[in-house]
Amino acid sequence: MRSLLDDGRVHVFDGAMGTLLYGRGVFVNVCYDELNLSRPELVQGIHAEYVAVGAEILETNTFGANPLKLSSYGLEARTEEINAVAARLAREAARGRASVAGAIGPLGIRIEPWGPTSLDEAMEYFRRQVVGLLEGGVDGFVLETFADLSEIACAVRAVRAESDLPIVAQMTVGQDGKTAYGTDAAQLAKGLADAGADVIGLNCSVGPAVMLDAIEDMAEATTLPLSAQPNAGLPRTVRDRKMYLASPEYMAEYARRMIDVGVRFVGGCCGTTPDHVQKMRDSVAALQPRHVVVTVPDRSPTSPSGLVDAVPLDARSAWGRKLARGEAVASVEIIPPHSWDAREVIEPARRLKVAGVDAVSVVESPRSRSRMGALSAALIIEREVGIETIVHYTCRDKNMLGMISDLLGAAAMGARNLLVVSGDPPTMGPYPDATVVFDIDSIGLTNVVQGLNRGIDPGGNSIGAPTEFVQGVAINHSAVDFEREVTRFQYKVEAGADFAITQPVFDAEALERFLDRTTESRIPVVAGIWPVVTLRSAEFLANEMPGVSVPIEIVERMRVADASGPEASLEEGVTIALEMIEATRTFVQGYHLTAPHRKVDVALRVLRESGVRVTA
Repeated sequence: MRSLLDDGRVHVFDGAMGTLLYGRGVFVNVCYDELNLSRPELVQGIHAEYVAVGAEILETNTFGANPLKLSSYGLEARTEEINAVAARLAREAARGRASVAGAIGPLGIRIEPWGPTSLDEAMEYFRRQVVGLLEGGVDGFVLETFADLSEIACAVRAVRAESDLPIVAQMTVGQDGKTAYGTDAAQLAKGLADAGADVIGLNCSVGPAVMLDAIEDMAEATTLPLSAQPNAGLPRTVRDRKMYLASPEYMAEYARRMIDVGVRFVGGCCGTTPDHVQKMRDSVAALQPRHVVVTVPDRSPTSPSGLVDAVPLDARSAWGRKLARGEAVASVEIIPPHSWDAREVIEPARRLKVAGVDAVSVVESPRSRSRMGALSAALIIEREVGIETIVHYTCRDKNMLGMISDLLGAAAMGARNLLVVSGDPPTMGPYPDATVVFDIDSIGLTNVVQGLNRGIDPGGNSIGAPTEFVQGVAINHSAVDFEREVTRFQYKVEAGADFAITQPVFDAEALERFLDRTTESRIPVVAGIWPVVTLRSAEFLANEMPGVSVPIEIVERMRVADASGPEASLEEGVTIALEMIEATRTFVQGYHLTAPHRKVDVALRVLRESGVRVTA
């Protein structure tokens, strides 16, 4: 395969594997990568068909053969075996007439900074696939259908750690010529070159017309050889089936056009067949490449062109100003109503403003029950009451693009303070059949907000003036997996968190231990305080509230008080809350009180009796 890179000529890849397997009766619920083991004759036969029509490079049937995707079928332990067998099948079909490239696709998860999987972990997942492909005897690698430059860079590193064979690195773009992260073609060209690929290009994505436009932009931004493997147009629904309708002749015409702008490697992706590849092979056989060189890419580390300095914390909001100055803060949390009656949030918010609370914290659909949206409720409160809010924003319900749209709109409306949380799964609520998104988690969204605060979206595109969010994150200081929670908090701080709010504190020593472990990641910490005023609420928190830990001693104290009636329970609950505030004064910067059912009297009483500056 190295000789194909060096000879200066145009070369032809094969076409689709998955769509041909589907067309030959393999259902979509089957692991297509496992077919290398259970139906090798089928896979090898398709490879042989592509060789027969003139394909010069075969891709192994291993697009999803990484440990994460294979784990869905209980096959992660056979990762190396599946990849090795796939490479051998392709080699046997090639019979020396074509090179074999090990196909590697994305992991199917978000990696840092958009998800909890670290770059090193991602590299190790890819490395296992690389080891198997090398064992099977590949001549090079094709990394394809990636949307995240960071992820494909991990795949390149995994290959380079085991081999110096050629790497073709291909991204996928949408109808706008950009990745799902908003990265344009010129940025992709530079990013792939910086990652260390030998050939760069695009695959899958869309049909050849849109891909041609993006390839032209890439050609102007790199001197590396280019590759292009479009789908056979966009799939159309024909009698309940998805079909690719671009003809072999149409694909061949666009192959010629792509060669005209400098593409050296052409082929097909979803929906393409040996017929498509044969037409492309016939049409380009006599063409010589003309590579357009406009600029030589700078391989030094770069930052997105729209990146600007963030607005100083003390200039973003009154809440941010207090945090930056080290002043004590106090917030009270209320839950939006199930109805659309705004008075249910306006009235308690007015009482909190009069009392001198710094901010009203508005919860986003706790326990996955439908309510007025936290963002809408917060904007209503700020408009009608004139007190700052802290908006709980969950990652559960929207994809990343939807969240960015929300946040840009919120910034335009004047929202400034966020608490970014992952969110409870829908099964926690009364709608177990509701879908869940979790496109990114709270770490990923914290990174997104940090980018917006510096004037760019996740694709590195300028959004104009930077947003001015003061973003908080949650701490579960009593987490069962303590070390994981410590690590996640460190990631959140690195991602750009400005402050943290803890889960309700019922064990001050547990919070102190957590903060002692995270001194190097110290940001202002606000202790969550939940006055439990009945035995039932104490039992509920102890047994049914995710992320909340209530020691048995607290439950027993409430049990004893409950025996003396509601007033005794209320007094004991207030006493416990005051004890938690007193025990945490030396290592937190403020307090975040919960007001269940929007009843703020108890929360205000606790703040007042604790000595926090709140009036009656």
